[in-house]
Amino acid sequence: MEVPEKITCVDCGQDAHLITYPPEEGWQIGDYVAYRCRGCNDRWDLVVDENDSGTASDSFDFRQWLKDREKK
Repeated sequence: MEVPEKITCVDCGQDAHLITYPPEEGWQIGDYVAYRCRGCNDRWDLVVDENDSGTASDSFDFRQWLKDREKK
């Protein structure tokens, strides 16, 4: 299983980059993955689950979800 190299920071909208080294045996469900935002310097600790697709383009964009929800 792969995890994205970057995600979108929920706080500031900038890119947050992976700071956790991949395990030798590869990512497994339940592993913790840490990201650091380049904009606000927040750290995001996430847990790998079965819904992770492994590509940043498929990751959930919380800011876009909020915008879409406001339109309804």
